[in-house]
Amino acid sequence: MWFLLTAHAGVAAALPWAARRLGCWVWMLAALVPLATLSWSSVQAGRVLEGEPVTAGFAWAPSLGLVLDLRMDALSLAMLWVVGGVGVAVLGFSRTYVERDVGREAGLLVAFAGAMTGLVLADNLLLLYVFWELTSVVSFLLIAGRGERAERRAAAEQALLVTVAGGLAMLLGMVMLGQSAGTYRLSEILADPPRGGAVSAAVVLVLVGAFAKSAQVPLHGWLPAAMVAPTQVSAYLHAAAMVKAGVYLVARLAPGFAEVPVWRPLVLCVGLLTLMAGAVQALRETDLKRLLAYGTVSMLGMLTVLFGAGTRTAALAGVVLLLAHAAYKSALFLTVGILDRQTGTRDLRALSGVGREWPLSCAVAALAVASLAGLPPLVGFLGKETALQSFLHGDELPAHLWLLAGLSVGAALTVAYGARFLWGAFGGRPGGAAGSATPPPAALLAPPAALAMAGAVLGVWYEGTAELALAYARSYQPGPEGLYQLHLWHGFTPVLGLSALTLTTGVLVFLLRGAVARRGMRGFGRRLRPPGPQPGYRTTVRAVGVLAVRVTRRTQAGSLPVYLTVLLATVLLVPGGALLLQSPQLDAPPLWWSPVEVPATLVVVSAAAAVTGTTHRLTGMLLVGAVGFGVAVLFLAHGAPDLALTQFLVETMTLVVVVLVLRWMPARFTPGHTARRVRVLRATVAVGVGVMVAVFTLAATSVPHSRPASDTLLRRIEETGAYNAVNAVVVEFRALDTLGEIAVLLVTAIGVVSVVRIRGRREPGPLPAREDDEQRASEAETAFWDEPRGRWLPGAHERLGADRSVLLEVVTRLLFLSIIVFSLFLLFSGHYRPGGGFSGGLVAGQALILRYLVVGRADLGLALPVRPGVVAGGGLVVAAVTGLLPTAVGAPMLTSALVSAHLPVLGAVKFSTSVFFDVGVYLLVVGVALELLSAVGERLEDRTA
Repeated sequence: MWFLLTAHAGVAAALPWAARRLGCWVWMLAALVPLATLSWSSVQAGRVLEGEPVTAGFAWAPSLGLVLDLRMDALSLAMLWVVGGVGVAVLGFSRTYVERDVGREAGLLVAFAGAMTGLVLADNLLLLYVFWELTSVVSFLLIAGRGERAERRAAAEQALLVTVAGGLAMLLGMVMLGQSAGTYRLSEILADPPRGGAVSAAVVLVLVGAFAKSAQVPLHGWLPAAMVAPTQVSAYLHAAAMVKAGVYLVARLAPGFAEVPVWRPLVLCVGLLTLMAGAVQALRETDLKRLLAYGTVSMLGMLTVLFGAGTRTAALAGVVLLLAHAAYKSALFLTVGILDRQTGTRDLRALSGVGREWPLSCAVAALAVASLAGLPPLVGFLGKETALQSFLHGDELPAHLWLLAGLSVGAALTVAYGARFLWGAFGGRPGGAAGSATPPPAALLAPPAALAMAGAVLGVWYEGTAELALAYARSYQPGPEGLYQLHLWHGFTPVLGLSALTLTTGVLVFLLRGAVARRGMRGFGRRLRPPGPQPGYRTTVRAVGVLAVRVTRRTQAGSLPVYLTVLLATVLLVPGGALLLQSPQLDAPPLWWSPVEVPATLVVVSAAAAVTGTTHRLTGMLLVGAVGFGVAVLFLAHGAPDLALTQFLVETMTLVVVVLVLRWMPARFTPGHTARRVRVLRATVAVGVGVMVAVFTLAATSVPHSRPASDTLLRRIEETGAYNAVNAVVVEFRALDTLGEIAVLLVTAIGVVSVVRIRGRREPGPLPAREDDEQRASEAETAFWDEPRGRWLPGAHERLGADRSVLLEVVTRLLFLSIIVFSLFLLFSGHYRPGGGFSGGLVAGQALILRYLVVGRADLGLALPVRPGVVAGGGLVVAAVTGLLPTAVGAPMLTSALVSAHLPVLGAVKFSTSVFFDVGVYLLVVGVALELLSAVGERLEDRTA
């Protein structure tokens, strides 16, 4: 299972590059990934349907309970078939449908498929939340596109805000649930569900997240707004997969928490209201995609009612309708895409006579609508009959007859808007404006036809559908109706009569609505219209913005000293107060271990004291650097050469970059008039924090340990083939932490560089559009990095002759190669002596800084003719791939192996595969250094020009 997730991530990252060679055929490569998911889950289906889940786990930090568990049971299997099956059809459809930006779209759709796969397989609440939010982020990128239209950006923002806000509430509920159960493993929580007031509150919070993701009233407005996204996105995310995530979570938790007092009233009321509101609004829409979107909202409400009811027959109906809805709704969305592409419109008032011109397309849509309406022998008929049956005899549910009535009305309205869709898209008189459009090619029609046929196959082959649905429904006890079985024909039963009544009523509603519209009775339609969600969303966003402005006005004084005083005072009061209450036992250490510590300590203390009195920015920066170098000497005196080396390099890098920045700032700090009492307060807080940190350090080192962590590391270091314990910790024992840290470093560098470049390029006056900013930043980077080759001393046009020293430039180039060789030495020797990827990358970064300081920015492009972003991103990819490759052979992530070989010239060679992880760290650090230098250098050249 971990291999499936790895495959999704790897292919998604590679598709933008593959698209440059394959063009539109890259969609076929993308389709192989969900096809692999579909195939693998089908192979495992027999075992799962027999009641034996497939599990996999990765122990990140078992002692802390951080274990990443995956588990595939019957419900996960059903969702995987939806994600995989619809994914193959949508990606295959996109090969002919999508003509621009194919690499990005294909990569994001595969990434979304991977996030959904992880979500439905996750057996850990926190892991489920991670994949949950990943689906929201990828959905945002797919809806927004490249940002070319404000409407798409606004819709993407709304979808992200609503789903992520719900996700944050869900995260709090999951933490409360995990703490109440004593475990975050989902299967264990459901096996022995906790009870109590905290659990009830947790359930409400989790359901809020589920309602937001599955577009339940009143949080449903983002789904119709998202219809500005391309057809393939709507068909996959907003019909089949993403919107099912909330329904899936309700179905997952219902067996354990349906008896919690707040569960059924909340789930049934919200689901029933959503069912009605969505269906009524679908009857009013004239845009076919928005009509289907509101129909999706309505069906999600029905699925929420069925899965949330917590009964065996309702759960059975829920699984069947989940499969049915994914098949027919994605087919209908793809059909609308075909209409829009071929006719140039999806307004049902403009389409006329298309059915006569395109009989095959009309037949595909009719088959999908028949399943939507619940006509036999399609799978929609099986689901509707089972749903009605579940509430006809649901005596264990309060007000089950009212629920039956609501479900019946919703089914009738579903028939009505299904008929309206079919007639509006393909009916009408021939000869309309869109009726003579070119019929779609077979490559476009085949995917929706396959999805529509899937509804027929699942209905006719009801034994297979029943086996999957029953495998999930067995987690519930049989109700008063007994063990209900799926069949196409149960005889003349009350449910059959009720089903026929909903069909008849739905057709009458459609015909009556048409008659009313023809007679001009528009008031009838207005009375049917429920309040729209968009005004409420806009009001909420506006209110949050006003609140943020008011809070910011009160709390943000615009003064860095004020912010630091507040933060440090909080640190002093909260952790310091807790430390004081504990009355820690302190062991006084010796005054010094080595005589070297005495002068180093004096330097640190003196420089720190001098910083508080300086008024010159450069002097202050040099004094801060002296503090850092003094601390590095103390590390060295205590036998920590790795820490000392890293400290020296970081301080040097920081000092140089900050000095470069100081060139375009005032030479002295801005003078101010600070009251005496304010200075006394700041001094008191500063001294207090210093004392607290010292006491905390002594208390932490005084705690007795039965076995220090260093003993365990040194005892197991032979397993890594290393002699340097620090490097072994970084790339072996705590490699996952290192991977996360370098990712954070890259994201931070990207943010800093973006702010520096875009802000630095803006001219006085009106702010330029976002696209102009991005284009200017890109052009600036191109101009910075693409220096013409062929000059012996490049950059001669940047400086006057008096500002250049040919001798210094030549010596610098000679030293540059030596420093790069030394950085590589630190990289490859880090496993055995002080060094490693981080230290080597810092040394290489300083070599590049040296070339910039002596020669100028033009020389950086010759020193490393690769864009900084490519170097940094490539480093992260190398580190991530090195960590993920062991999963391909069944080993845990980031597992390393010792390799020994005898080479003809070099002789015996022995190394650990973790060196490739260290290479990724090295590249990322070099790339980040270049990114910062290019951004700062660009600003400096602009200032001095």
